[in-house]
This record gives sequence, C-alpha cells and structure tokens, in this order.
Amino acid sequence: MHVVVTGASSGIGEAIAREYIARGAAVTLIARRRALLEAIAESAPAGKTCVLDRDLSQSEAAPAILAEAEAALGPIDVLINNAGIQIVGPVTVTDFDDATRLLHLDLHTPLRLTHAILPSMIARRSGTIVDIASVAALAPTPGMFFYNAAKGGLAAASEGLRAEVKPYGVHVVTVYPGPVESAMEAAARTHYEESAVMGGLPTGKPELLARRIASAVERRRPRVIYPRVYVLSRLFPGLTRWVTDRMTPALR
Repeated sequence: MHVVVTGASSGIGEAIAREYIARGAAVTLIARRRALLEAIAESAPAGKTCVLDRDLSQSEAAPAILAEAEAALGPIDVLINNAGIQIVGPVTVTDFDDATRLLHLDLHTPLRLTHAILPSMIARRSGTIVDIASVAALAPTPGMFFYNAAKGGLAAASEGLRAEVKPYGVHVVTVYPGPVESAMEAAARTHYEESAVMGGLPTGKPELLARRIASAVERRRPRVIYPRVYVLSRLFPGLTRWVTDRMTPALR
C-alpha cells in the first residue's frame, strides 16, 4: 500500500505518517521542512518512504508532486489531504495575501491533488481519498473567517465526492478534527482571551486520531469526527452554532 500524506512534518500529519509506517505501508511524506520529514522517515525500513520537501501553497504544482511520489513508490492507494494553516484574528486586519495563501493550501491544493489522482484510481477501481477538514466546517468559529471558508469548502466537496466515485470502487473519508494537541492548535488558543470555556474544550491526541483515520480507510467508513463529543456538531448544527457564537471568547 502506498500512502501519500501532505503536511506530514508535524501535528496530525506526522501522526498519520507514523501510523502508516508502523502498519508497514510505503509512505510519501510531503511538507516544507525536510529535516523533520527525514526524521520521521528514519523509523521506516529502507525503500519504504519518499520525502518531498515542497511548498503546497503553490497549488498549480500539486499534480507534478504526485507524479514524483508515484515514480518513487508506485501507484498511490491512499491520498491524505492534511496540509493546512490557520489564521486567527479579526478579518479586517488580516493581510489578504496571507489569506490567499491559506485558501490555496487548505482548499485549492487538496482539490487539485484529488482532481489529479482520481483518473488513475477510477481506472484501477480502487483507492481512497482522505480529506482532513475541521469541526469548524460544521460549526464555524468566530475569528477564523478564512479558515472556516476553506475547511467548509473542503468538507462539502469531500462529502459530495463520496457518492460520485463509489460506483468506481473509490472511497472518500471526510475527517472533522476538533481541538487536537499540536503546535497549530496551541497557537490558535493564544489569540483568544482566557476563559473557562477555552480551558475546558475536549482536546484529542494526534496519535489516536491517526489510528481512527487508518481504521476508517480500512473499513471504508465515510467520516471521522474526533474527539467523539464533537459528533454533536453534526447532529445538531443549529444548536452548536448558537453555542459557538455565544461562548467563543473574544479575540485578544
């Protein structure tokens, strides 16, 4: 099995890469920080990883990156669209060039990668695409204007694609992480005023999320919501958005 993980250098992406390495898969790790990718690859047997230090915010280059991965490790069985960044702050003071980079990395690039890989998966009548969206796609968070837009768009595209490609043997898993321990999640919290709400949010472990994602791929489940308490965001979206709007602390 050949698994491609974008944003594999840290956080959720690193945990997913390590999970698949532990399961014996061939893994292509894609991110900008080569040293971190190589450190992860060291845990795999020789010839079982491909390290590509690429800037995925340049979305037009995405198809060529997949071609490099296939040249190194063969046809791609699982594409995991994980790479992403956050901007937390008032929309009126956000630099639009930064916002454009977020939209390219978090939305345009996964769509391009999916568009590029689908023909070969359909031809083989097998393959899985995993889209790491966010609970913010179900309950948009105040202070994350552009991130909400990107993750909402990715989630909608992912959910809609599942039925389209199912007749061809291709599966799609949509992942909705709530807060999960990572440098990005910790940085996001610093942009809000301290409150009991922020301190009490159920927060998951990246390793457990990675395990759930690998299980969903294996068992062809449609989605993963983690920590599990955030399933309520999907079951009761109106109530969840009402609570989110009123309980999210003010931005610093």
